[in-house]
Amino acid sequence: MGTKIAEVMTERPRAIMRQTTIREAAQLMDEEDVGSLPIVDESTRLVGIVTDRDIAIRAVGRGLDADKTNVVDIASAEVYAVTPDDDLDDALQTMAQAQERRVPVVVRENELVGIVSQADVARVTKDKTTGDVVEAISSPPRGPRIAGEQSAGGGSVRTESPSEGDERMRDPRQGEFRS
Repeated sequence: MGTKIAEVMTERPRAIMRQTTIREAAQLMDEEDVGSLPIVDESTRLVGIVTDRDIAIRAVGRGLDADKTNVVDIASAEVYAVTPDDDLDDALQTMAQAQERRVPVVVRENELVGIVSQADVARVTKDKTTGDVVEAISSPPRGPRIAGEQSAGGGSVRTESPSEGDERMRDPRQGEFRS
């Protein structure tokens, strides 16, 4: 049996709430030296994630007021999450396919318990596979770059449990699950 996410994840990551302003999130990212912050509700359930890139492109690039705009308004539209019991190899494959450098770790009803990143993986594995996965995560997508393909509206959190085949989606603006 392979390595489990629980063996490599960072436990108790810093997280923010939907109503956190963009400025507060950026300041916390600076203090914590991180590039993303999970967004949780009052029950610590994962409802989204905001990255430094979201802030740069969707806030600064659009001229939004960092003191008046909440992070949920610019959060990444789709978030992939794993569980502590998921196999690291499966999670790495998901990260590579989705080109995600950081993936939240959830239990039960999407309760945030950790985060797994490229750096976490690199610390515990030193083989060629890790290098291949990091390269795949960081490589630009193939095919044409077509403007307007991404919708600016809704989004979802996708929780994939490769061992169980369970897939659920949550709209980060509403906090509701969709099938």
